[in-house]
Amino acid sequence: MSLPAYHRDAYLRELDTVVVDTGVEDGRPFAVLEDTVFYPEGGGQPADRGLLGRADVVDVQKTSDEIRHYLSHAAEQGPVRLELDWQRRRDHMQQHTAQHVLTAVALQHFDLRTTAFHLGPTVSDIELDVPRVETRDLARLESAVADEVRAARAIAYRSAEVADFERLGVRSRRLPEGFAGTVRLVEIEGLDLNTCGGTHVRSTAEIGTLCLLGTEPMRGGARLFFVAGDRVRTRMTDHEERNRRLRSLLDTGDDELAEVVALRLAREKELARAARLLSEELAESAASMLAAATEATVEAHWTHRDMAFLQRVARRLAEEAPDKRALLTSGGVGDPIFAVVAGERSGVDPADVGPRIAEILGGRGGGRSPIFQGKAGSLAQRDDALAMLRNA
Repeated sequence: MSLPAYHRDAYLRELDTVVVDTGVEDGRPFAVLEDTVFYPEGGGQPADRGLLGRADVVDVQKTSDEIRHYLSHAAEQGPVRLELDWQRRRDHMQQHTAQHVLTAVALQHFDLRTTAFHLGPTVSDIELDVPRVETRDLARLESAVADEVRAARAIAYRSAEVADFERLGVRSRRLPEGFAGTVRLVEIEGLDLNTCGGTHVRSTAEIGTLCLLGTEPMRGGARLFFVAGDRVRTRMTDHEERNRRLRSLLDTGDDELAEVVALRLAREKELARAARLLSEELAESAASMLAAATEATVEAHWTHRDMAFLQRVARRLAEEAPDKRALLTSGGVGDPIFAVVAGERSGVDPADVGPRIAEILGGRGGGRSPIFQGKAGSLAQRDDALAMLRNA
């Protein structure tokens, strides 16, 4: 196979070909074809998907001497029909072409050099050789890319020898050391000539539009995120639906959404702080009441309290009444918890009695003096656990 179908015509959606070899790699069946419309992963572009006969093509990878199509189930050698997942391919063509335009414009007009490209499932990115890009420069870059998209520049392919790159003005990512021979070039008329083995649209107009989403630091450079083509429309639709729901929930307009959310979050923090203070006061009050009891062994149960609450009661009780032992529990039907408290003069070692109580409650736990804490499988045997603690 000198030139595969995905390179001869990136718009080809179906192909009749022949399975020439099959095998299994790491438990995954694969097929090698006489020709293929399926692009193998490479150059930052993910592999295509689709059907090989009745089998799903779940991955496509290029080895040193063949293209392997990994399948949902094994295929047989012989004639077969390929059907490409065109929506996925078209999306990849739009994103990859948009990356070429973005990279070329960033370099020529802003002296920003691209060092890597990643085509993600919803958002793509390029890595730039600068630590940061100012917001105003992003707006200018996006506008300059829009001009090139509207220019409807034709996109074509040709091959060239590495020795001719400088004369042709080829923009190239690093080739393997010592590489010599013919390389596939992608040319955007009047804008860029670049080494690339991916799939692209025929004109920059087919990109539709490109939106820059922002940057983040990355290995001494900056990662620039973008969406292009149909993804922009999808993202806008999702954005509008999200805003509609927020408007309904917050009873406000788009312009006030951020301010209203900020006010709600501030109020939530205030309420959380107030609730925490009340919980701490309740825990200390509960500990004082248990400390004042006449019994040597005391107990308390709450329906909806977390382990932090039980720990606070336990610590305060151990401080106020070091001669007491206590069983503290919380929970209803699900996820019950417990804490065993044994003050330093209680005559009980929590490391000894704690695991025994955990076993009675069908749970497990751990801790160090004066508290043993854990999760209980059930509190049905709570009275038995309490009796054991009294007699320990």
